[in-house]
Amino acid sequence: MPEIVTPTGLLFMWAAAGYLLGSIPFGMVVAHVMGLGNLRDIGSGNIGATNVLRTGNKKAAALTLAFDAGKGAAIVLLARALAAEDAAQLAGLAAFLGHCFPVWLKFRGGKGVATYFGLMLALSPLVGAIAGAIWLFTAAVSRYSSLAALMAAGWTPIVVLYVTDAHLFLLTSILGALIYIRHWGNIRRLRRGTETKIGKK
Repeated sequence: MPEIVTPTGLLFMWAAAGYLLGSIPFGMVVAHVMGLGNLRDIGSGNIGATNVLRTGNKKAAALTLAFDAGKGAAIVLLARALAAEDAAQLAGLAAFLGHCFPVWLKFRGGKGVATYFGLMLALSPLVGAIAGAIWLFTAAVSRYSSLAALMAAGWTPIVVLYVTDAHLFLLTSILGALIYIRHWGNIRRLRRGTETKIGKK
């Protein structure tokens, strides 16, 4: 983890800002604006890009992916520019938690994968690129978005140990554990062979 140099009060401020930005449910906003209906009644009921794709609207899914990743990257870059690395990592974690547990949706949010990748790319472009490559390879081979996310999240802390000075290890380990927890239902469906593949409505 990075050295703690930001005053405690400012760290709380960045955590709150990260949570509030992360809690904006862009998937539901995009689906509403584009007339796709309520995501809670579609597919898995999730608010992320994968479930938006199940509506058959690739543009909406791409927009959701971009916005969800963008909010994670934006808060990290802002906190790093205006404070320090400790604030950036804390704000990023808070944004991830905001996406997964948004106050506006009674704490029933998404699984955080797009926001996770936005955070990783902002925190370390190399780590983010490697995590993205793991996701793409796994998704291309298996056609399971959930399995690709699990593989990327599981391997990223190990990648961090090899390509950085390990200051991201704690954060990536926490985020990885949260992604596994959020995907527990997917893990059970993968084991049963009933998980929905990418692109299936």
